Amino acid sequence: MDYAISNGAEMYAEHPQELTLKDKLQFSLLGIIVVGGAVIIGRNWVRNARANSEERKTLEEGSAPTIAKQIKMAFENDGWFGTDKDALRLAIRDIPSKSDFRKVMVSYQRLYNSSLLGDMQKELKSSEYNEMLYIISAKPETYSADNAGQVNAAQLEAWAKRLNTAFNISYGPFPGTDEPAIKAVFIEIPTQEAFSRVATVYRSLFGSDLTEDLKSELELWEYDPMMQIIYSKPKN
Repeated sequence: MDYAISNGAEMYAEHPQELTLKDKLQFSLLGIIVVGGAVIIGRNWVRNARANSEERKTLEEGSAPTIAKQIKMAFENDGWFGTDKDALRLAIRDIPSKSDFRKVMVSYQRLYNSSLLGDMQKELKSSEYNEMLYIISAKPETYSADNAGQVNAAQLEAWAKRLNTAFNISYGPFPGTDEPAIKAVFIEIPTQEAFSRVATVYRSLFGSDLTEDLKSELELWEYDPMMQIIYSKPKN
């Protein structure tokens, strides 16, 4: 190839008037291919360098790259079919604020050259995807140790929406109930008084009684153990 290009260039130097339109197009195309290939190689090199740099940060517990990697591992689920929703939910819950979640999104893009929310949408049912968004929506814009653990209106609304979403999951054409999602909310609710406030918000949002919906969605042997999670918490 190098010899052919060199020979062609020498022929053009000796007989420039003999370069046909076809020759010109071929030389132009060759230049485009060379430049385009260099751009692609350079872009891939930068991308790989960023990914390697980000990968080294995944050893830092609680860092954005570490959480991004945990989310990716939940998607991959050790090679098993589907996503490990419990691991994904835990990773999302551990993100302390919306600003930290945006850092995780950036880190995920650098590590895997893919959109976190786009991959999440592909991996989850619509109800499961909404659950993750509700978890994020309840977080403060920035983390403050002084406000950590406080139950505010946004958190109450997010819990109510997550419960309703768990009631409305479907498996193909068949309606169902996402019991692990319900249990996750019950574990997060800190007190019996907070649960009562969630029930009030739930009624205002969906016009339905939370306890009655729980009874209709859960089997008898599931309802009592689920409520025991709430009854075992302090009253206020």
